[in-house]
Amino acid sequence: MCVGLQGGHQMLMRMLKLKNWEVRGSKKRNLQKYCIIFLLSQGSKECLSSKTSSSMRWHFEGRRKDGLMRHPADSLLWKSFDAQHKDFSSDAHNIRLGVASDSFNPFKHLSSVYSIWPVVLIPYNLPTWLRMKQTSFILSMIIPGPKGPGNDIDVYLQPLVEELKLWDSVDTYDATSKGTFKIQAALLWTISDFPGLSMLSRQSTQ
Repeated sequence: MCVGLQGGHQMLMRMLKLKNWEVRGSKKRNLQKYCIIFLLSQGSKECLSSKTSSSMRWHFEGRRKDGLMRHPADSLLWKSFDAQHKDFSSDAHNIRLGVASDSFNPFKHLSSVYSIWPVVLIPYNLPTWLRMKQTSFILSMIIPGPKGPGNDIDVYLQPLVEELKLWDSVDTYDATSKGTFKIQAALLWTISDFPGLSMLSRQSTQ
């Protein structure tokens, strides 16, 4: 099992202990592994080189601002968030994120019910031509198992939610300015199909 946790996650640990093993007779069978890669330490790496650092500020410094919808920064949601959180929006380094999750069968066998749920973060600061490249995604979590997490997904996501607390920050070095600053992150969007939306939002999608 690969688990990286910060702070108290007693509920998650209890769930892992209950769900990680299935006892059949005198044997234990490993059912589920759980791996977390924390977000802010990954996001701060985007500023370690001059090229990626300038790309992370592109939404503010390089974007054409002509009133047309060319980038998520042109959306009403982005602008409304900036207006409500001026301290956050005053630093172009701060990361606006989307989170996406969906299941897939790693064995490509229709008879197998085994599934993997990656939870991927998308940094929307980046230019349009970089944002949706695989190299730009941040793999924050992998939830594999014989079936999907179901309604327990909110328990699995607890460490990520805590990592995404708006006003927490991480000291980061900017290769362009040759100085350090505190980087913050905010989640603006969730991206999923209807079954995934039902789990993430606890709302009926039928």
